[in-house]
Amino acid sequence: MLSSKLSSVLRGRSGFKRGLLCRYLSSVDSEPSKSKVKTGILMMNMGGPSVPEETGPFLKKLFNDEDIIDLGGGKAQSLLGDFVSYRRTPKITQQYEEIGGSPIRKWTEFQGVEMCKLLDKLRPESAPHKAYTAFRYANPPTEEALVEMKKDGVEHAIAFSQFPQWSCTTSGSSMNELWRQLNNLDMMNEFKWSLIDRWHLHDGFIDAVNSRIEEKLMEFDEETRKKFVFIFSAHSVPMKVVEKGDHYITEVAATVNKVMEVYSQRVESGKIKGVSNTNEYVMAWQSKVGFLPWMVPNTESAIKNLGKKGVRNVMVIPIAFTSDHIETLFEIGIEYAEDAEKAGIKNFCFTEGMNGSKIFIESLADIVSNHLEKKQNHSPQYKRKCLTCQKPLCRSLHNPMF
Repeated sequence: MLSSKLSSVLRGRSGFKRGLLCRYLSSVDSEPSKSKVKTGILMMNMGGPSVPEETGPFLKKLFNDEDIIDLGGGKAQSLLGDFVSYRRTPKITQQYEEIGGSPIRKWTEFQGVEMCKLLDKLRPESAPHKAYTAFRYANPPTEEALVEMKKDGVEHAIAFSQFPQWSCTTSGSSMNELWRQLNNLDMMNEFKWSLIDRWHLHDGFIDAVNSRIEEKLMEFDEETRKKFVFIFSAHSVPMKVVEKGDHYITEVAATVNKVMEVYSQRVESGKIKGVSNTNEYVMAWQSKVGFLPWMVPNTESAIKNLGKKGVRNVMVIPIAFTSDHIETLFEIGIEYAEDAEKAGIKNFCFTEGMNGSKIFIESLADIVSNHLEKKQNHSPQYKRKCLTCQKPLCRSLHNPMF
């Protein structure tokens, strides 16, 4: 459910080098933007190679980031990260070729533009709003977005994690990179900051997920719809991350429970044609890398085991990914589809990412609007570090807005 204020609006409409960066910043200072942006919204995500040729640099940055994959830190991280990324680049490049490159930049930029159109109408007092894409391992990088924000004269900057559930490996890594780049660019006091660090239970997001489920169900006849078993699939994390007390696992579970609660209400009220009883569901985890223990059960095993039990209709619902990318289009759409066929599953499908979903974009606008209305620098849970965390940047907030 969106705020009443947003609903009324909707009803009313039909590795730069430091030296290079410093020189560029000087030119920015001498050429101010014609109209200043009052509220800049930094859309933070991992990103992905838009073209297959970007795969090598993407993987090198990813495996050199000890926040997401800890290979020992320091020189060990650099050596092992370079080695692993070098070995994996040919295989992963081929996968990106099969899906035509990652669409995550296209969708993030589209969502940001459409979200800001809504915000300008909804909150003229904080307008103009402008979204800036900041990817951790792909283009455009965080430092590029910050330079653009300075050029536009942004007053209030909102770091908006595009991961619904918090994890130190994703949202945490992006936040840490933000503070590093602000320091590198000597821009620590350039903007007033507030953070949207998690939104896994937002009503609009839950509605958007349910909308995608219902859209996919309608592709099948009524008799088949009620037979589907749902697999809610999220990106896995190493067990040592779980053991530290990372919030991710519990927040993913909370999202799944909320989605199914709303779905069950819609079934009971007769709003899903052909479904009279709530479908069965399981949670699973995908995209493990390496040999260390990761969160289980993995999605591949879940598909195979359901097939062994005689299940013939399976729908995978990516629950921790918003826009489609390689984990949905290739891993689920190609690899898991092949596993399902071998397991005897007759109807295998997966829901589309949020992508251009109107409901999802409205929810993004509502999340930002509520954030501004509450004048809250971050969620109540943001400052709670993992139990054994010793990283100085983790859970920082510099130059707070409120």
